[in-house]
Amino acid sequence: MLDTVLDIYTVAMRPPSDQLAGRMAIMRNHATYPDFDCVLAEDTQTSAIAGFAYGFHGGQGQWWHDVVRGALQDRAGPVVANDWFGDALEIAEVHVRPEHQGRGIGRRLIHTLCEGRPERTAVLSTHDAPTVARHLYRDVGFADLMTRFVFPGGYEEYVIAGVRLPLAGSEVREAAEG
Repeated sequence: MLDTVLDIYTVAMRPPSDQLAGRMAIMRNHATYPDFDCVLAEDTQTSAIAGFAYGFHGGQGQWWHDVVRGALQDRAGPVVANDWFGDALEIAEVHVRPEHQGRGIGRRLIHTLCEGRPERTAVLSTHDAPTVARHLYRDVGFADLMTRFVFPGGYEEYVIAGVRLPLAGSEVREAAEG
């Protein structure tokens, strides 16, 4: 499914083509992390994959985990950093094909990915701008842990956000679906 998720990532994010090989390597590596889980959304009319989300249990030795946890520790102290990153589901990717956006697919992907996870928190990063993605994460319950964060070697500003698990509203959704 790696080619499929990379294709969705490409149409959703429109990265420079020279970055795709590196993104594929990152995604392949993420799949080896502890408790990795990937969920797919299927268009029931065409059977095409409309979106995906994946995450894993974050831990020492993982680049994103080490960089972000260290920065949060520097800004807020070790107690706060451990509270959010000591037992966290790290949501690495959530993407929906543009023609399927605005239908609640991203929200369902996040809820499905977080459902039944043993971790006490979920954390992620997204552009620090008023984007649709940032609005979605806030609406699902994610709160800003750090804003204006720039990854080493980068220049774009990100927000690091977190939410306590289980997600609020999961029980309501399950009852409505059951």
